[in-house]
Amino acid sequence: MSDTVTYLRRDAQIEASRFPALLARAEQLAGTVLLGEHGRRRSGMGDDFWQYRPLRSGDSLRSVDWRRSARGDEQFVREREWQIAQSVQLWVDPGASMRFSSSKDLPQKGDRARLIALAASILLIRGGERVGFTGWSLPPRNGDVQVLRLAEALSEDTAEDYALPEHRGIIPHSRAMFVSDFLGDLDTVELALTKAADRGVRGVLLQVLDPTEESFPFKGRTIFESVGGSLAHETLKAGDLRERYLERLIERKARLDHLSRLTGWQYLCHHTDDSAQNALLWVWRAMDGGHG
Repeated sequence: MSDTVTYLRRDAQIEASRFPALLARAEQLAGTVLLGEHGRRRSGMGDDFWQYRPLRSGDSLRSVDWRRSARGDEQFVREREWQIAQSVQLWVDPGASMRFSSSKDLPQKGDRARLIALAASILLIRGGERVGFTGWSLPPRNGDVQVLRLAEALSEDTAEDYALPEHRGIIPHSRAMFVSDFLGDLDTVELALTKAADRGVRGVLLQVLDPTEESFPFKGRTIFESVGGSLAHETLKAGDLRERYLERLIERKARLDHLSRLTGWQYLCHHTDDSAQNALLWVWRAMDGGHG
C-alpha cells in the first residue's frame, strides 16, 4: 500500500470520527441547558393549549375560558402555543485561523465554535425550528436527521486562513448565527450583516477567541505565523507590540458590536477558557429574544 493511500485513509478515518464525537459533546452541552422540550414556547397561532392568563384590557370576551373562570372571581383567557416554525441559518468559520489553541489544555477556537453552534442547533430543532447553513449547501430543516447533517458538515475545514462570511441564500425574515474569531477582513462581515438586515434577518455574532489573543503575553524574540502559513512576522521585541495590538483588538471588537447594533443583531465575545454552557445560554436567549 502506498504512502499516499495510507495518508488518505488515515485522514478519512480522522474526519469520520470527528462528527460523532462533536455530536455527543453537543448533545451533552445542550442537555445542561435545562430548557426542556418546549424552551421556546409562547402564545400565538396554534392548536395546542399553552396556559391560562388573567383577562386584560383589549381582550375579547369570546377568548374567555368560562369553565376556568368559574372557579373563582377572576376571568381567564386560554392561550394557545405559538407553532410557526422559523428558519435559523448558521455560518461557522471553517478557516485555518480557527484551528489555533495556545495550550493543550484549551480547545481550538473552531472546536468551541462548532460545539456551541451544534448545541444551539439541537435546542432550536427540539424547540420546533428549522436549522441549516447560510448559502445553499444545507437548507434549514428540522428533525434528528438534520442534526446529523449539521454535525457532519461542521466537521469540515478549509485551508485558507480567514474564511468569508456566507451571506448568500439567507431566507428573508429568518434568524441567523455567525460564529468566528472575526480576525479577518471586517468589511466582509459588514457586507454580510448589511445584506442580512436588508432581508429583515436578525441574529447573533459570536466571536470566539483564545485567551492569549486577548492578553498578548509575548516578549522578546517571537515569530508570529498564521495557522495556514500564509502570514508570518518575526520581531525581536514582541513586548513593544503589545499596546498597539491590544488597541487594534479593542477597535475591532467595538466595530463588531457597532455593526451588530446598527443591523439589529447581538454580539458576544467568548473565550475558549470560559464556560461553553454560559455562551450557549447567551446564544439561546439572544436568538429567542429577537424572535419574530
